[in-house]
Order: sequence, then C-alpha cells, then structure tokens
Amino acid sequence: MVRLTFPTREALQRAPFRWADVAVIIGTLGLLTLIALVGRTAFVPFEPPTVMPEPISLNVVNLPYYMGRSLLRMFIALLFSLLFTFTYGYLAAHSPRAERVLLPLLDILQSVPVLGFLSVTLSFFIALFRGSLLGLEAVAIFAIFTSQVWNMTFSFYHSLRSVPRELRECARVFRLSRWQYFTRVEVPYAMLGLMWNTMMSFGGGWFFVAASEAISVLNQEYQLPGIGSYVAKAIEEANVTAIVAAIVAMGLMIVTVDQLVWRPLIAWAQRFRNEQTEAKDTPNSWVLNLLRTSQLPKLIGAALEPLREFIDRLLSGTLRPKSLRMGKPPLMLPVWVDRLYDGILIAALIGGATVLLRFVLSEVPLGEILQVCGLGLITLVRVIVLTAISTLVWTPIGVAIGFNPRLSRLLQPVAQFLASFPANFLFPFVTMLLIASGVSLDVGSIVLMALGAQWYVLFNVIAGAQSIPSDLREMAANMRLRGWQLWKRLIIPGVFPAWVTGGITASGGAWNASIVAEIVSWGDVTLRATGLGAYITTATQNGDWPRIVLGVAMMSLFVVGLNRLFWRRLYALSEQRYAL
Repeated sequence: MVRLTFPTREALQRAPFRWADVAVIIGTLGLLTLIALVGRTAFVPFEPPTVMPEPISLNVVNLPYYMGRSLLRMFIALLFSLLFTFTYGYLAAHSPRAERVLLPLLDILQSVPVLGFLSVTLSFFIALFRGSLLGLEAVAIFAIFTSQVWNMTFSFYHSLRSVPRELRECARVFRLSRWQYFTRVEVPYAMLGLMWNTMMSFGGGWFFVAASEAISVLNQEYQLPGIGSYVAKAIEEANVTAIVAAIVAMGLMIVTVDQLVWRPLIAWAQRFRNEQTEAKDTPNSWVLNLLRTSQLPKLIGAALEPLREFIDRLLSGTLRPKSLRMGKPPLMLPVWVDRLYDGILIAALIGGATVLLRFVLSEVPLGEILQVCGLGLITLVRVIVLTAISTLVWTPIGVAIGFNPRLSRLLQPVAQFLASFPANFLFPFVTMLLIASGVSLDVGSIVLMALGAQWYVLFNVIAGAQSIPSDLREMAANMRLRGWQLWKRLIIPGVFPAWVTGGITASGGAWNASIVAEIVSWGDVTLRATGLGAYITTATQNGDWPRIVLGVAMMSLFVVGLNRLFWRRLYALSEQRYAL
C-alpha cells in the first residue's frame, strides 16, 4: 500500500520555488501584456491637420482602455521626472555656481503653466515624430512631466542640503567617493521625503491630464485617447452620466495604484528612517510581503550583482572624494572669476529680458502690460490665501498621520485618493453650483485652486513628521511635553523644513492651477474670474504669442519674486536652525 505524504509548511518555505513566485510571474506577465495592448495604438500614422485616427467616444465600455492609456503616460512621465530630479537636484545642491543659475531657473520653470509648455512643444514634437501619433503622445507626456517634476526636485534638493552633519563627517572618515556618498548617504536620507513627494506629484499630474490629452492651443485642437480627453468631451457635451462614470473609474484606479505601487513603496522606504531606535509600528503592505517571500527578486538581484559592483567600482573610481585628506581646504578660485561669472549671468538676463520686452511691445500696449500686472496681483492674493488656509488646516492633520502609523494606515489611502483624484473632474459640478448660487468665480476659483494645490502641504508635513527620529519622540514623551510645548520644542522644528518644501510647491502649484481654475465651462456656459491664469488661458487658446509671452513672463516674475523674498529665506532658516 502506497502512503501519500505532503510537504510541510517549513519544507515549502525552503523550496526554491514558492506560490509567491507564481503570483509574481503571473503579475509581471499580465502587466507587460497590458502595457503592450494599451501602447500599441500610439504608433498609428498621424499627419496634422487631418482628423484624429481615433475619435473619442463617451461609451462607458471604452473607459478601461482610456484609463490605461492615461496611466501609461503618467508612469512614463514619472520615470523622466525621477531622472531629472536626481540630476538637477544633485547639481544644484553641490555646485554653488550652478546653484545660482539652477535655482532661479527652477523657480521660473515651476511658474510656467502647462499651457505655456504645450504652446512651445506642440510643433516641435509633431515635427520630431512626423507622420506618427508618437508626436502628440510626446507632447502629452512632456506636459504631465512639467506638472510632476518641480515638487520632486525641490524636495530632493532640500534633502541633500539638509543631510545631518554626523553623516557627512562619517562619509569623510570612511573616505567615500562622491558616487558612494550619493548612493549610500544622500539618496537613502532623501528617500522618505522623496517618496511622499513622488506620490504627491503623481497625483498632481492627474490635475492637468485633461489639458495634456485634450490639447487646445494656438488655434489647434487635438484629442488623445485617455481619461482626460474623455472628461473634456463629456464637459463639452454636458453629459453628466459620462462624468460620473469617469469619476467612478478614476476612484477604482486610484485605489488599485495605491495598493500595487504606493503602499509597498511607502512601507519599503521606512528602512531609510534616520534614527537610533527602531520604530514600534511601521507601515505594512501585502504586495511588499509577497515580493519579499518570492525568490525571484533575490535571484534576479544575485544575477545582476556583478554588474552592479562593476558600475559601483567604475563610478567610485571616477568620482573620487572632494578632498584626499581630512581638513584639506578646497581649491579657491580668484575673486574675479566669480565676478565674471555673475556678470555673464546678469548680461544674459538683461539681454533676454530686452528681447522679450521688444517682442511683447510690438503687439501689446503699455497700458495692457500694467493691467496684466494688476491681474497678477489678484492671483497672488488668491495664492497667499490658499497657502495660509492649507497650512492651518493640513499641518495638524499631517503631523497626526506622520506620528501615528496606525492612523497612517487608515488615512494615508484616503489622503492619497483625495490628492490623486483630478479635482478638475469635479469642476462641472462646482460650476453648476456657482451658477445656481450666484457666487462669483472670483471667490470660487480659490476653492478650485485649493483642490489641486493644498495636498503638497499635507504630504510634505506627513513626510517631515515621519522623518523625526523615534528617540526624539520618546525623549519628548519622557519629559512629558504636551500641547503647545510639544509643538514648540519638537513638532514645529521637526516638520519646518518639510513644510517649507510643501509651501513653496503648493504656491507654485496654485499659480499653475489658476490657468484651469479661473476659467471653467459647462456645456455652453463659461465662467471667468479676473486673474492672470484666465488671461494666459485665453491668449493660449487664441494663439496670441505676444500675450502668451507676456502672461507667462508676468507669472514667472511673481513666482520668482515670491520665492526670492519669502520662501528662500525660510529655506535658509530651516537649514541653519532646524536641520537635524
């Protein structure tokens, strides 16, 4: 008689191939298949100004396909945003001369609205991919990239500038090369804040997905298949059923992406917390647990280990430490070199401003320029009110979520859902409410701008609260700090650097959001607020280049001035007084 025996649980765990490996293989193959099916139509022929090869249909059956197209564009843009963040943030943080150019340039780029980038890049990408729909796809991806990247870059730059002194001294003692210092000290230290800001930036990208897929600039209109163009057409036709269906599909997609992407990444990033005692309760993820149980990631990592070591040795040998001996002073260039450098920058700035001014004055009278300046002041007031209210409302909530992992598990998906949900999908209902109540869009636009910009404050405060070491929290508890004393001695100093990053990006996001919040439509009804965003939107739709340049330049001037006079001083204060 043959006796059947079954392997025990311990034997299965020791087996080289587990059920988790099957799940990972099926999931990976399924993901690659979906990417291939969704992305194949991006290579169809297209030659403007012919009709789009795939007109948008409001049939609900098409929503999963449209959602997949938009999601693929979002992740491609996020990949380029990460590459830009690591490169740009590193150069700005480590080169004082580059910083003098890169930081003001970053302020200017952050202030340029998405429609401004679309106006410049539309013809370029269509000509680059002539005869293919890839040109329009590149335009949409680049527009989404510009809505994601600035927040991530600011966060990474500030983290590199805030590396604790003991970590820098430890790196000098062990004589780490610049590559080793970057990969073993700087990136791990910046990872927690960067992860939260990446999640926020990804959600912020959905706010402009309609403008990037339903392109209406320079008297030209193109629509790419996607959830943004679907909603744009539903608004144009006043189809409430289609809008509700898009909102439901968007909600399901946000929950799915949170479970499969962001929750595992947030749980994984906890390993980079800068503290001397281990946190009692940390975020958890079933996807991360599945990957840790599977043998495939370990086998792939072991197979790629020789390549990783080769690249590490190569770059470590190329990027040697800045100084070969402890205490050796850096090489100082003559003073006249810095003055010549500054002179070239000032001359280039004056020359560029002169060219732009002549171009604008060729079509725009001086009185209108002064009027546009007044419009900028009106939008500035809205931005200031929005930032102040967001700080008062979301800072305590962000601290509570960051300090309490159990609360974080409950509220982080809710916050991620609210931040990722495209607020402009709700604009039609807000428009109908404003029309019914008779409230002016001059006031209602503040609410619309807040729907897309306030989350930068919340997510940065959460990251800042989670970055406060557990030993400092335990010390505060032992000293019985409560109420205002706890906020004064621990919370405000601990989250202040992160709040500054959230404030500056929320401010920039509000300026950018003004282009879609100061003009809203529902069917044949259009509401317009008095402000700079509405001016830029109108000029862009009409293809009026002098007024586009004037509006974008005026917005850049306001944003750079606000950053220079206010936010940069807070940055310096956070680095000097509140760095760990």
